[in-house]
Amino acid sequence: MHSFEELSALLKDKLAVSHFPTHPSTLYRPADYFLGLGGKRIRPVMCLMGNELFADILPDTYHAAVAIELFHNFTLIHDDIMDKAPLRRGMQTVHARWGEPTALLTGDVMLVVAYDYLNKIRSGHLHSIIHLFNQTAREVCEGQQLDMDFEKAEQVSMPEYIRMIELKTSVLMAASLQMGALLAGAGEQDQQHLYAFGKNLGISFQIQDDYLDAFGNPEKFGKQIGGDILADKKTFLMVKALETVHQQQLRELKMIPGANSSEKIAQWLATYKACGVDQWAMELKEQYKNNALVCLEQISIDPARKKPLLELADFLIQRDY
Repeated sequence: MHSFEELSALLKDKLAVSHFPTHPSTLYRPADYFLGLGGKRIRPVMCLMGNELFADILPDTYHAAVAIELFHNFTLIHDDIMDKAPLRRGMQTVHARWGEPTALLTGDVMLVVAYDYLNKIRSGHLHSIIHLFNQTAREVCEGQQLDMDFEKAEQVSMPEYIRMIELKTSVLMAASLQMGALLAGAGEQDQQHLYAFGKNLGISFQIQDDYLDAFGNPEKFGKQIGGDILADKKTFLMVKALETVHQQQLRELKMIPGANSSEKIAQWLATYKACGVDQWAMELKEQYKNNALVCLEQISIDPARKKPLLELADFLIQRDY
């Protein structure tokens, strides 16, 4: 069995090769640049881990993992455009460096190449892999649309927000694990338990991400602190705060100047702490992690083989970047 770090190193070699043509360079250079920013590669490594939970890693699983990483980067490039984010992983976003039209096309071509990698799979499970990949891709788009809708909404309930997170973030983690398990020949019930593990872990991951956007170290986090606040994004922290604050506090918050305002960030952070939302988020994060571990326990496999996934769960919710 391999650790997350060991599998990351194995995958790094697969991702180090060129995935795109050289011409036109104005399209493919930004794609190479964005993939070169690296990141934690959580989702493709989860695909490998889902495979290794049940069998030795198959060549087909590497093809699926690369497809997942390309798809994820496609969503990030478009997400950065929608959020008007200047930084990703501490570097300029594609649209900030090359403009929005090129960024849109760069994301699109990553999605196309992702399907090229899926087409390399020789397993008899290819039809099921494509079905799961397409279902997940559609759900991620639905989640992103809900995320944008929520920015304009006066109020969003916690169940509505959690459902959005399931779609935007969790389902891709869950599907990555299931794809690996499917290629390894795992039974349907074990696949579903693994999917549920990934979905709950994804929610816990997003709570930590929302927390770091507000309270993280910008040098480690690699993104602008308070970016979600400036974009009026309904994060776990903001949704809970809006359920908690008094009407007078809410009126004062609505009077804060808009985008690019350090005062706006400072006022919201002070509100989060006054409402105890920061501590609440940490408790909720643990709750979803524990839900994930219950699902992992139900998988009918030698407990020793589950150790890398247990370590991954600890890493994802304790990270500070």
